[in-house]
Amino acid sequence: MTTAPASPDDDPMPVPPEAPDINACCGSGCDPCIFDAHDMAMDAYRQALRAWQARQAKPAHPPETDGS
Repeated sequence: MTTAPASPDDDPMPVPPEAPDINACCGSGCDPCIFDAHDMAMDAYRQALRAWQARQAKPAHPPETDGS
């Protein structure tokens, strides 16, 4: 079961993965290449960011009603 964080401090914004240096690729056709791995990590980051943004858009507590 997942619960909403108590405060924004408990739910930090996701941080994008660091891009590999252009010279870090060995050029031998590795599968996956470091750039492929970075692309997959960026996909995961974007998904986490969308989920985080959706959580931030929701009110922390439901609006109170007067019961009438």
